[in-house]
Amino acid sequence: MRRSLTRHLGAAALTVAVAAVLAACSATPAASTSHSPSAAAVPTGVTGAADFDKGALVVGDGKTIVDTYIDPMCPYCGEFERANGRTLAEKVNDGTITLRVHPLNFLDPNSQGTNYSSRAGSALTCVAASDPKTTLTYLAALYANQPEEGSSGLTDTKLKSLAHGVGSTSADSCITSHRYASWLTQNTQKALNGPIPGADIKTIKGTPTVLVNGHQYGGDITDTKALLAFIAKGGK
Repeated sequence: MRRSLTRHLGAAALTVAVAAVLAACSATPAASTSHSPSAAAVPTGVTGAADFDKGALVVGDGKTIVDTYIDPMCPYCGEFERANGRTLAEKVNDGTITLRVHPLNFLDPNSQGTNYSSRAGSALTCVAASDPKTTLTYLAALYANQPEEGSSGLTDTKLKSLAHGVGSTSADSCITSHRYASWLTQNTQKALNGPIPGADIKTIKGTPTVLVNGHQYGGDITDTKALLAFIAKGGK
């Protein structure tokens, strides 16, 4: 009986693991060096919600640290945001969590030469730097209007329009200049090559990747109850 149960449990665990892998946009270290969207200097320090040294857009001040690694073009990141974005924002607002969003750009080659992941990730950073309170609403807007992977993506004009729609009107020139594209490339190289500071994983293998106090969430990316339970337990 024990052997049979073990076999079934092993099969179930494998199914969950395979599902987790399939529900992610895969990334390889080579992807982080396959394009050069910007030769601009990489920013440092903190501006608004953008902590350039930590490679994250940081909102909230809760004790529990939630890190999300995302690519604006990744369809699974869109699924994750649409399922969990509002709930995570609520946990930020009630002081439960500090949310650190790490925008990556390894899917740039999948946007017909427009470097959409860099442009959208840079736009998100522009908004976070200039209007921190609109960071998560703009993130939600990006995924509510997410283009198909393999398309040319949203235009810069549309990215500006979405910013205006969430109340961020001071980021236009930043968005059109792709000011933070080089920072996204640096983030991507660090994430894909590692190490990941304070985490129980060495590198980011795909997006979305979610860490709670450094522990990776391995559940269904659209199961908000499971994610909340993982957060409540501090990632244990």
